[in-house]
Amino acid sequence: MLKNQKGFSLVELVIVIVVVGLLAVAALPKFLDVTDEAKKSSIEGVAGGFATAVLSARAQWEAEARPTTTIGVETYNTVNYDGVDFWLTRSKNSNNIDTDFRDGYPWAINEDSTSFPQSLTNVICSELMDNLLQNPPKVGDVDVVANDSNYKYSAEANTSDATCTYVQLEGNTGHQFVYEVKTGRVTVTLQ
Repeated sequence: MLKNQKGFSLVELVIVIVVVGLLAVAALPKFLDVTDEAKKSSIEGVAGGFATAVLSARAQWEAEARPTTTIGVETYNTVNYDGVDFWLTRSKNSNNIDTDFRDGYPWAINEDSTSFPQSLTNVICSELMDNLLQNPPKVGDVDVVANDSNYKYSAEANTSDATCTYVQLEGNTGHQFVYEVKTGRVTVTLQ
């Protein structure tokens, strides 16, 4: 008697598995390249949003006729941007001495208008990203992010250059952007 065959024979199954494996090997590099490009586009988008927010905060300060706050004998630039008070850079101090900064770029969050931070910190850089962007990715200072995989960016201050460096943590790509507080410039570096 003849039996009706249902399903694949062992040889047919092995051939199908080999063909699918070859297709996967051919498609994998293309898929990885698309993933890398997506990560590059992601950091470029975040950096672009950050740069726009920096310029928008400065424009808000200009539109409000350059508001200031005086603490002791020093006068500091400040602005309320999108509901958050920011300290801004200033080009001269109370003695009319040049500070090497341009006027009006976000320096730190103005918590109480009673104390101006004298130097950048990792926390200040993290707070800048959190408060300048409307929908920021999760960012933490470089000392905290190592213990929590939910962070998408680390923030690190360089006090001597007055810069904040934001490093993309997804996939260990090393992509980063740097906010130069002195000039308001945002520069992206892709690895």
